[in-house]
Amino acid sequence: MTAPAILVAHPSADLYGSDLQLLETVEAFVESGRHVVVALPGPGPLVGELRARGAEVLTMRFPVLRKSALHPLRFARLLAEVLAALPRVAALLRRLDPEFVLVNTITIPWWLAAGRAMRRPTICHVHEAEEDGAKAFRTLLALPNLLATRLIVNSRSSARALTDVLPVLRRRVEVVYNGVPGPPTVPAPARERRPDDPLALVVVGRLSPRKGIDVALEAAARLARSGIDVTLDVYGSVFEGYEWFVDDLRDLAASADLDGRVAFHGYVNPVWPALERADVVLVPSRVEPFGNTAVEALLARRALVASDTQGLAEIVTAGSTGLLAVPGDADSLAQQISTLAHDPALARRLAENGHTEALERFGTDRYRRQIREAVGLSPSRGEGTGGPR
Repeated sequence: MTAPAILVAHPSADLYGSDLQLLETVEAFVESGRHVVVALPGPGPLVGELRARGAEVLTMRFPVLRKSALHPLRFARLLAEVLAALPRVAALLRRLDPEFVLVNTITIPWWLAAGRAMRRPTICHVHEAEEDGAKAFRTLLALPNLLATRLIVNSRSSARALTDVLPVLRRRVEVVYNGVPGPPTVPAPARERRPDDPLALVVVGRLSPRKGIDVALEAAARLARSGIDVTLDVYGSVFEGYEWFVDDLRDLAASADLDGRVAFHGYVNPVWPALERADVVLVPSRVEPFGNTAVEALLARRALVASDTQGLAEIVTAGSTGLLAVPGDADSLAQQISTLAHDPALARRLAENGHTEALERFGTDRYRRQIREAVGLSPSRGEGTGGPR
């Protein structure tokens, strides 16, 4: 007997936050006995990871919404790409006749439209809702979610970002915190250090302004000027279209305060060897609907300083599992790092508390169970085939 099919549409084949979360989602669906088909816009490292988890992967051309595409001169091209992709999407839906369509992120809303047009239940898993910016613009970005039968969001902040501009969505939204896999073995605690020992900082993330990598560099410069022997290792590749930002980062790293203290390592996977090198992990994002990197820092048993914004403020219990800094404020970030530099006992205590809490709140078993419940799947193989209606 052929297993019921689930169609998942995802906007990239990379291995960053929402991409890695997709792997956990797919595994949850496969565990329920479904045939999972994932549509991607092109090849990439995510393909092999999906297949290893039992998914069928299809690469097909379809556009992905970027903020830059909303410019009047680019919108016509985007519309043409959408119109060209819709027949391919509709043909795939007819062939698979899926139990439901999961659209992973709000950057490909045409999949929601196609699913509803083909009378299939459509679920949007929202990873990137933001509370800042003009309300009119946020409303425009949220409008396609009206096509979704259900909405799964990764934090209470993401839920607010949607329902504040479209209150009608409140009855469709369910919060499911991400499930983040930990390292393959129990991580060793951070090295013992004294207040005057060198301080190793690590930041992991896409090189773009929203991730606040520049704030981390500026904070490191302030620490160096204050007499702290600090180094900063940056792991991550440039987000397309922000090559200019990387040039700015390298210019800042070459300044007198930071010369020889900053190293750019590019993309890293798995992330654990990078985090092991840290005395303190930084997540200095200006906006962050969730923040898998923050959870990974906790799972790695490392002291964490993150921005007091959106999902990061839900992950970190300030003063208990980490410290929070004002988003975009290098002075605030430097002050919090300095606190840990001068109080190694506090850093160790935060790291141990954070590790314990992360295992409980953000574990993958909990996530898979909740994501199945959120979409209406049975909890294990062979236990019924009822999907959302």
